[in-house]
Amino acid sequence: MVMEPLFKPYMPANVLDDLNEILYSGKLAFGKWGNKFESELCTYLGTANAIVVNSYSSAINITLSVLNIHQDDEIIMSPMCCLQSSQPLAAKGIRIIWADIDPTTGTLCPESVKKKITKRTKAIFHNQHLGYVGYIDEINQIGKEFGIFIIDDCVDGMGEVYKGKKVGNCGSDATVMSFHAVRLPNAIEGGAISFKNEEHTLKAKIARDLGIERNLFRNENGEINEKYDVSTVGYGATLNEINSYIAYRQMENFDMLLGKQRRNAEVWVEKILTNNTECIPLKLVPDSEPIFWVFGMLTSKKDEIIKFFRDKGYYASGVHLNNNRYSVFKTMEELPGVSDFYSKFVGIPSGWWLNKIEFAN
Repeated sequence: MVMEPLFKPYMPANVLDDLNEILYSGKLAFGKWGNKFESELCTYLGTANAIVVNSYSSAINITLSVLNIHQDDEIIMSPMCCLQSSQPLAAKGIRIIWADIDPTTGTLCPESVKKKITKRTKAIFHNQHLGYVGYIDEINQIGKEFGIFIIDDCVDGMGEVYKGKKVGNCGSDATVMSFHAVRLPNAIEGGAISFKNEEHTLKAKIARDLGIERNLFRNENGEINEKYDVSTVGYGATLNEINSYIAYRQMENFDMLLGKQRRNAEVWVEKILTNNTECIPLKLVPDSEPIFWVFGMLTSKKDEIIKFFRDKGYYASGVHLNNNRYSVFKTMEELPGVSDFYSKFVGIPSGWWLNKIEFAN
């Protein structure tokens, strides 16, 4: 049986037409299309402070540098996340402090976060789990109360809405986003950062390009300026023109694709509640609009339900293994909300490619 996949890369029609021109233009580095995509992203999020980079890991690394978060600093986060979110922190030598989650939503529990704060805490990394919005106001308030940074982890949540605003413009100090192959939009590989503070944005633009201000780096003859000092750490993290163009073209259909996913989620709610599947749809945080990267359910019969949906032709999965059980993070702490959630969570496809959901018990 061919099953409907849990994830699937999207590619717009006729994208090869302009790609051929770009490939032979002699201009492949960040330029026209990178700037167009960055501008489109800012418009979509409703902020002037978003920048695009070449990967999600780069987005995290640059954010940490801009916010002055270093080795041995502590960051509080949910273990119910993708390794794309947690491994870059570990690679920097940052001490990850796991907080518990609300087992009905899959997102960070504000009360647990508060209990984990110490004098070494520099930030809260707020995962928006699988396209579902977390307790944004509550977590942001904790940041204000204790004077620590809030970084929204939007690894698979571009397009989420909270209280009428796009996540990426909801008051956190920074939001990191992924444009990996199975995300929307996908650049095949890419990422972005949205900051609250314009000064942080300007620093990030320099950091993504080897710590260089391009308008000052070369003199009037095009030679490297001997009087220009490179004074900050930087990364080779600009997004090339091919990836930028592919992502830019996807923004044309972005809201339409998310609309399909949200409609599919509505169908799933009706189907699972009326067909006695012994599943409960994942609870939504009030005033939030998920993008349903997957459709999430809770059940006391996880293995049976996964098999049940796969037999129906839908690739069901627990998706992520909670990261607090991996020895690389050196904090293998038992968290009751995480354990409860992992034992019950099942994700099924809700993507833009599902044109009809046929399902009966």
